[in-house]
This record gives sequence, structure tokens and C-alpha cells, in this order.
Amino acid sequence: MALTNISLRFKFPPLQSSTFNHTCRKPFSIACSKAGDDGEKGAVDGGEKPRKLSEQSSWEVKDSEGKDYLYRLGAESENMNIAVGARAGMIDDVFIGDFLGKDSDIVFDYRQKATRSFEHLQGDYYIAPTFMDKVAVHIVKNYLASSLNIKIPLILGIWGGKGQGKTFQTELIFKTMGVEPVIMSAGELESDRAGEPGRLIRDRYRTASQVIQNQGKMSVLMINDIDAGLGRFGETQMTVNNQIVVGTLMNLADNPTRVSVGQDWRDADTVNRVPLIVTGNDFSRLYAPLIREGRMEKFYWQPTREDIVNIVSRMYEKDGISRKDVVSIVDQFPNQALDFYGALRSRTYDRSILKWVDEVGGIETLEKTLLRRKKTKEVPQFIPPEQTVEALLESGYSLIKEQKLINETKLSKEYMKNIDD
Repeated sequence: MALTNISLRFKFPPLQSSTFNHTCRKPFSIACSKAGDDGEKGAVDGGEKPRKLSEQSSWEVKDSEGKDYLYRLGAESENMNIAVGARAGMIDDVFIGDFLGKDSDIVFDYRQKATRSFEHLQGDYYIAPTFMDKVAVHIVKNYLASSLNIKIPLILGIWGGKGQGKTFQTELIFKTMGVEPVIMSAGELESDRAGEPGRLIRDRYRTASQVIQNQGKMSVLMINDIDAGLGRFGETQMTVNNQIVVGTLMNLADNPTRVSVGQDWRDADTVNRVPLIVTGNDFSRLYAPLIREGRMEKFYWQPTREDIVNIVSRMYEKDGISRKDVVSIVDQFPNQALDFYGALRSRTYDRSILKWVDEVGGIETLEKTLLRRKKTKEVPQFIPPEQTVEALLESGYSLIKEQKLINETKLSKEYMKNIDD
């Protein structure tokens, strides 16, 4: 309601000396009242209590420590208005303005980098049906956990030999299902600060939950090579962070909807259940209670010969290598991991790259060609070599030779001859 005939009453404390001391004087008070009002209700006097916003408002209620509602809310929440930014509809439009646009979210790019979308996976890849069924069922079961009357493990542990495509097959499934995962590596499971890796896991878990809630997309938390970060090998030392990470993962498996990142526990602070997938080579190195039934469902991945042929055929399909030729290559190099057949194709590029280096001016001019030239001219085009079965077999024999040299020539024994076998 508009105020008319506003009268102002100024109260100045009397001066007791000619020198005005700012530190000893109280500020004057201003009282406003409507015409005809005696001003008693609106007067602000030193002996009167400040007027409450509303008789029914709980904003000004103090707790046992003398803290009001806004103080407790700020202490319990991690939102410092940077997770929302100046987004239209989130805060008063007066504070948005037109300078940065109506949707100037200052951390939008950071949040986007926390997830993977796999746009780089272009082409027709083969997904093993057994692998697809296991991952898909695990994800679906966790999303239906509230309606299923069974105990569902939160963690799916995919383990097996090195270079068998565990991570790549999982990423292909994510892209097929439209899952936008949050991915971690074993290198993030240790830190010079105690408790930091455990907090990071909980933070990434909540980030995946926010993807589900805010973006309406399925999300998964994935940790690659977990045994490299948490496994016990020989006389390796268990650190505080190892213990905290193991405890964090076990707590997530037991309480997947109650995840704290440091704020006080609140009954209403629940998150969406997020499936957790980990990969590794040897889970016997992990803490046994972590991998027990009910917390982790384990899946041993060893591709069959048919799986290898199908995966390699899709890999060489754009090079014009027929399925019959792929079968002959696989039979020529048995008992090799899937990454071996990818390395065959990569090795065939070596001779063509050396030829390209000579054509652009030699090794001495590579810095100018590869780096400085990008600012002014395009880098000279590299023409990929034509793939043939003979070239792939030649590369395979070269890789087999390197493998045998590593196994047979054990230089560590040459360096320490005084140590008995």
C-alpha cells in the first residue's frame, strides 16, 4: 500500500563535548508512520525488540545454538549459487539482466565435463551379446530397485585378462542405451590429502544422480582399473585413502540413496540410486568384504573366438579386409588379446608415416610442420596406407617378436646377478 503524508522523526543523541567522537556515538534512528498514526507501532527505539516479519514465520526461529533458519540452511547446503548461476527462473529476474544473457550459468561447462557422451565413437562396432546382456540387466535392475522385492547389488565388477575390451565394450553399451556416465580412473583413488579420494567418489556419485534428476538421462558411475588403485600386490602398503575408498564403496553399496559430501545429515537429503560399474584384471587383490555377494555382482569377461572374429571384422571392415581374411589372421595369432589386433593395424602405419616425414622436409622441420604451420597453413595431408593381409601379418610377427624378447630377456636378473633365483 502506498504511503502518503509520511512524517519523519529524527532522534539525535546529545553531544557532550565539542569533539565529535565517531566511536562513542550511536547512529540516529528514523521512524516512519502514516498520517494519523501515532507511530508507536512503527517506531524503532533502542529499548524495543525489532518487529517480526510474520507471526507464523519460522525464518527467525532460533535453534539451541542461537542460529536461525537461514544460517542452518547455508551451513548444510553446498549450493553457493554457483550450481545455478544467473539462470532465468532460478533467481529474481532483476538480478539476471541482459549483459550475459538470460541463461548465464557460470559453471555449465564444468558440469558438462563431468560426464561422457561418446560422440567420438563413430562407426559400426560389434558388441558381444553376453557382455551386452550382463551390463544392461545390471543397469535396469538398479533403476527398478524400488519396485523389485529382491536384494540388488549396486556394483557390477567386470574383470578378466588385459586388453580384452572391457572398458570399450562398456562404453559402446552406454552409447547404445543412451547412458551418460561419470567415469573415474584408478589414478584418482589416491591423493596427498587424506580423505580426498573418498569424497571425490561421493561427489561423482551425486553428480551422476543430478544427471538423472535434472537432465532426465540415465547415468552410471564407472571406475576403471580399480584393482590398480586398491589392489594389494606383494608388500605394497595400505594407505588411509585406500581404506577410506573401500569404506566409501561399501557404504554406497549398503546405502545407495544416502550420500553425504560433508554437510550435516538431513532426512530429506536423498539422491537417486546410481548403478556403479568397476573394471579390473584381478579382483582377488581387492578387500574381500567389498566384493562379497550382495554388494558386487562379478562378471568374468573372456571373449570367445567367435566374439574376437566379429569384433576384429568390424574393426577392419572399412579397410576392405574380408571376414575370411580376418579368420586367417586370428588363427595365425591365437591366444592374443583384442588389443593385439588393433595394434596390428596401427603398426602398418609406421612405414607410411616415415615416408610422410621425408616428404614434408625431414625430421629437422617437424616442429615447424606440426605446430607452427597450424597457425598459417594446413598440415600437409597424410594418406593412410592401403591395408593388406600380408602387411597385417608382417606387423603381427613383429609384435610377437617383441613379446618374446620381453619374456625371455629379463634384464632385471642381469642387473642383479648377486641375487639367487
